[in-house]
Amino acid sequence: MNNNYVICNAKVVNEGSITLSHIYVRNGMIEGIYPASADADTLPIPPQVPRIEAGGRYLMPGMIDAHVHFRQPGATHKADMYSESRAALAGGVTSVMDMPNVNPPTITDALLEERFEMGRQNMQCNYSFYLAATDQNFSQVQKIDKSRVCGLKLFIGSSTGNLLISNDEVLEQVLSIEGMPLAVHSEDESIIQSNSKAYRMRYGENVPIKCHSKIRSREACVAATAKMIAKASKHCSHMHILHVSTMQELQLLQAAQCDNISFEICPSYLYFCDEDYTAYGSRIKCNPAIKTAEDRQALIKAVASGVASTIGSDHAPHLWSEKQQAYFSCPSGMPMVQHTLLILLKMVKEGLLSIEQMVALTAHHPADIYKIDRRGYIRKGYFADMVLVDMNAVTEVKKENIYYKCMWSPLEGKIFPASVTTTFVNGVKVYDKGQFEANSVAMELKFNR
Repeated sequence: MNNNYVICNAKVVNEGSITLSHIYVRNGMIEGIYPASADADTLPIPPQVPRIEAGGRYLMPGMIDAHVHFRQPGATHKADMYSESRAALAGGVTSVMDMPNVNPPTITDALLEERFEMGRQNMQCNYSFYLAATDQNFSQVQKIDKSRVCGLKLFIGSSTGNLLISNDEVLEQVLSIEGMPLAVHSEDESIIQSNSKAYRMRYGENVPIKCHSKIRSREACVAATAKMIAKASKHCSHMHILHVSTMQELQLLQAAQCDNISFEICPSYLYFCDEDYTAYGSRIKCNPAIKTAEDRQALIKAVASGVASTIGSDHAPHLWSEKQQAYFSCPSGMPMVQHTLLILLKMVKEGLLSIEQMVALTAHHPADIYKIDRRGYIRKGYFADMVLVDMNAVTEVKKENIYYKCMWSPLEGKIFPASVTTTFVNGVKVYDKGQFEANSVAMELKFNR
């Protein structure tokens, strides 16, 4: 399919409203938005331009997922840019920002350039990459290209690899960087290490999975987030705290009322709680740990009320065999990029979240926070990154329709009351009703900084 067409009779969800509209796409960009009361055949559009009938389905900006781990380079046995970006398309995700804890970790300009080259060769959705800030690489951090690199990643707790910033002086230097988000993994490492030692003494290597939220504890999250809020108050830099998992962190963030702090909530914390460890075991082991049902309800309320800034999948796939190992050998993380929108659409159907607020969290806010050039909205002159959603069709998650390279999901067997039907990237229909329809038209994201 070419990238000139009209989407007719779509319920366009954009900027807080829903309007029945025709959308004209020309050369990959949104050329015109017209009310559906106008006859599509009478619009100021060449008659030979194809029409796509939306039939009243919802059309919204594609999700911008600012938190994925596609595992390339270094762990392509479990995931890679090609496989996971295809899964993203099937989930209505049109742009991703890939984290730096790969092998070797992305800590220099040269390694960053290598990843951009991998992206050009493999990504099926739009992309950018983070640079990790460490105790040793501040000279690299200082020369980062802010118009090209999505953000800096700061590990306050060493979730994966040896990327922990343990030197407070270096942390202060990094926090002085202005003009781009500083994405923070906020867990206190000393608390985690103390908890790990205590549970290892009690259980050895075979710690019950239900203890994960006691090791990667509430206290570790709250202490680190409180510290980062205090640090942010000293600086004009933009701090974006990732995967908030506790009600206490929400309270701290709301009380801070600091304009230069934003934060992310992930679907795993909206869907699961610690009671689910019994049924799901290590499939839902992630960092930070999934907390209580009360925490989940507080996070849902934060999403629905507009307190939260963004939703990110924290897509972090591992092989099924790896997830079956004893507690301390079992890696943390789960594959989620294909199913994040389905979880949110289920919340919409249940009345927990409006579809307008969902679009703000998944598209508008990420575009604004990261200052992405001409994406995240359905506006004339913007790239046509869009997704059609059918709120009257169900989706069952099963092996046959999972596109993750690891070929499993903690959501297998679940039936969701909505469906992602069609995904457009840069104006090209790339996914439609379970079929991939085009070779890569992905672009490197650009940032207005």
